[in-house]
Amino acid sequence: MRRLEHWDIFCSVVDNYGDIGVSWRLARQLAQEHALRVRLWVDDLASFHALRPEIEVGRSQQWLEGVEVHLWPRPFPDIAPADVVIEALACRTPDNYLQAMAKRHPPPVWVNLEYLSAEDWVAGCHGLPSPHPRLPLTQWFFFPGYTADTGGLLREAGLIDRVRTFQASPTAEAEFWKSLGLPPRTHDELRISLFGYENPAVAALLQQWAAGPRRIRCLVPAGRSLEGVAHFFGAADPMPRQALQRGALTVHCLPMLPQDRYDRLLWACDWNFVRGEDSCVRAQWAGRPMVWQAYPQQDGAHWPKLEAFMQRYLQGLAQGCARPLERLWRAWNAGDVDALDWPAAVEQEACLREHAARWAEGLASQEDLASRLVRFCESKL
Repeated sequence: MRRLEHWDIFCSVVDNYGDIGVSWRLARQLAQEHALRVRLWVDDLASFHALRPEIEVGRSQQWLEGVEVHLWPRPFPDIAPADVVIEALACRTPDNYLQAMAKRHPPPVWVNLEYLSAEDWVAGCHGLPSPHPRLPLTQWFFFPGYTADTGGLLREAGLIDRVRTFQASPTAEAEFWKSLGLPPRTHDELRISLFGYENPAVAALLQQWAAGPRRIRCLVPAGRSLEGVAHFFGAADPMPRQALQRGALTVHCLPMLPQDRYDRLLWACDWNFVRGEDSCVRAQWAGRPMVWQAYPQQDGAHWPKLEAFMQRYLQGLAQGCARPLERLWRAWNAGDVDALDWPAAVEQEACLREHAARWAEGLASQEDLASRLVRFCESKL
């Protein structure tokens, strides 16, 4: 049996960081843990550079952690296709590359890596074939998910052990805060990361934090949440590492954090506000209470995704603990200032923290996405 040794992953950057974030994590894991030759084709190296500063935006070809990174040019060059071809997150393989795939015997294993969803229909669509209408090619749908009959979640080997070790070490945490230019944590302080899309409820949330009885230090990496934060404080343009203070709340505006350092921010915080897919999954591995903002869609298609994930994530949790978080998630996603009730949710912090740790442990008992993907592709030989 031939080995599927050479993989091409195509990534078209749509929303700044989520697409390349997922594609890069997958490419790196395939190269490092499965000893595969991986080419990652990216049409926006500037966004990639923000996550990995080692990437040189002006170079058309470079190597990073065992992955061959290429700028996805237009028009696309005529090259020999790989053994496995991955279309990541709704991008489309170049036409001339498809023609080359059709001429290869046997043809490559062609996979459409879909977006993550907790909806029930995902399991029924995962692994289904989609024959090309003109070419002798079949594409296979691969859906990430939360159950054994889906594609699973991205998780590097040893990740949970690294999270546990970091969170059990006051020294490691203190060194991390120092590296960001932040003071040591005080015993009565709550630390919260805030990374999201534009949201009219930002000011209401910050006001509840500022007026609350507990000191809160909020860490806001560079991104689309900063404008709302700046407006709340009357700041024209918050600078990286600038601190803004009102009442019990201190906000630190952080520079764009490289991907691995952002992961550690999630591990170090008590609560994490996250968005989209990549930061949502990484917040789950952090095992801390989280508030997820789904990617907003005009037709409201994000609401079923939100409700499905809430139902799955909160399953088995006592209603008195689950309901305040559920209401907070809905209000945050709707931008509903009147329904936003942070005090009710934070009252349940102890049980939510215990639940988040159990949830991460349960997910980690399943096979990771990269391993399932390799096994799936080998089954198509």
